[in-house]
Amino acid sequence: MEGKNITRVSSCRGVAFEAKAYENNHNVLTSTQSERWIRAATSIFKVFPGSDSPRRSSGRSSSHFCDLEFDEDENDDYSMYSGDASPRDLENNLHVVGQVSSYTKLPKPKKDRLSVILRDQSLFTAYKRLFLVTLSLNIVGLALAASGYYTYARRKPAVFAIANILALTLCRNEAFLRCVFWFAVKLFGRASIPLWIKTLITSFLQSLGGIHSGCGVSSLIWLVYAIILTIRHRETSSLLIISVAYTILFLVLLSSLAAFPLVRHLHHNVFERTHRFAGWSALVLFWLFVVLTLSYEPSSKLYNFRLSRLIKALEFWLTFAITGFIMLPWLTVKQVRVSVSSPSGHASIIKFEGGVKAGLLGRISLSPFSDWHAFGIISDGKDEHMMLAGAVGDFTMSLVSNPPTHLWVRTFHFAGLPYLINLYRRVVLVATGSGICVFLSFLMQPSTKEVCLVWVAKAVEQNFGSEIMKCVSGYPKDKVIVHDTGVLGRPNVAEMSVDAAKRWKAEVVIVTSNPEGSRDVVRACKASGIPAFGPFWDS
Repeated sequence: MEGKNITRVSSCRGVAFEAKAYENNHNVLTSTQSERWIRAATSIFKVFPGSDSPRRSSGRSSSHFCDLEFDEDENDDYSMYSGDASPRDLENNLHVVGQVSSYTKLPKPKKDRLSVILRDQSLFTAYKRLFLVTLSLNIVGLALAASGYYTYARRKPAVFAIANILALTLCRNEAFLRCVFWFAVKLFGRASIPLWIKTLITSFLQSLGGIHSGCGVSSLIWLVYAIILTIRHRETSSLLIISVAYTILFLVLLSSLAAFPLVRHLHHNVFERTHRFAGWSALVLFWLFVVLTLSYEPSSKLYNFRLSRLIKALEFWLTFAITGFIMLPWLTVKQVRVSVSSPSGHASIIKFEGGVKAGLLGRISLSPFSDWHAFGIISDGKDEHMMLAGAVGDFTMSLVSNPPTHLWVRTFHFAGLPYLINLYRRVVLVATGSGICVFLSFLMQPSTKEVCLVWVAKAVEQNFGSEIMKCVSGYPKDKVIVHDTGVLGRPNVAEMSVDAAKRWKAEVVIVTSNPEGSRDVVRACKASGIPAFGPFWDS
């Protein structure tokens, strides 16, 4: 095993975290540890030879979740301690902030991430309800059009296909969502608003992916219906228009198939690139389709390209809106100077100029046309902000081995679930591993919101550095709880979360963990009557 490393890459919308386990000294491995490594490598991880050169990530074995917590077995491999150190030495040298309590230790979870993603979720989540509502409304509209009761939809089915494309674009557009989240906080973040309304808003905004997916499937249905009508009345159209429509249908279908959960889990980068480039290609063809359709004159079988005719059509303005919203985030892309430091071989801290509001996230890349990586932002809101990147994938490993002086960024930071903490008055924040970066700004910036932080990680100061530890230092023991699994073992995080929420009298619990961790914390809190939210599939 010497010279090998074990790599796993995972991400979620708004936050990307990568976890690495590797061997420092093969002489200290016991047979049990070796067996664990073999099981992990054959079930979850992929094994690569070590390399200092940056390469593109393969995207395999991605769970599309915030993979923040190292299981106890994985923690053994992840440890940065010398093989000669004793548990007493570790405890004496440990810097623990706040309160560390004894909780029930859990065995390693038996289910893998794919089972949690595909099978171990409720059939009645907000995401799935929004998906079904969106799809059902479109099916009803299509049925009315096909039966002749909705004549406009029968005459203009392409309008409904394009309208669905616009809706799914808005549900994933960072600029639009930033405005929606800001408006929601301003409108519903007041103390006079009932808690049930705030949790309803949080659940809805966290689950907008359901509308995104529902509109994607609905656009396919409307496109098929439009093509069927066009073929049936081919005398009013042209072969070129029909060919363009078929190509658009193929690209939208390809993009939808790439978004299928199994594909996204096993080949996440394939999904990302297919979704992006198939979508851009379909947009170009939508413009061609709209122009050709509105300019075609069936009587002469010629095209009469007149701008006055285009600007009067709804299809034109819908396509124009789609183009504008897609282009908007890319207009904020620029190259900036950065300072990259590595507190350990496992993580890097990337510093940027300028303060950032708590709860926002950002994207970075080595090239504007390469893969973009999203990370939580740490900032005191004044002169600078930071990102904490675990060194596992090719991109994040290159930040440690070959720290860049410049990175490409999207200067328009986007909002996600952490931003909705601003809706509440008292909140318990639960983080495992690198998930801490999403919440640190709420400790560092003055706010009327009262937060309690529960952080579970392995070798917190050694792995994450003194600078991160400084960010959580100096707070009362009931406000910041740090549990180091290297000394205290793997705890029952769900039990810790419920206990902290009751003592803090929290209105809500927000968790960033892996699929199992987020699920268990949310379920335990809800079973105790405490609203809780965490990242889930396609949130």
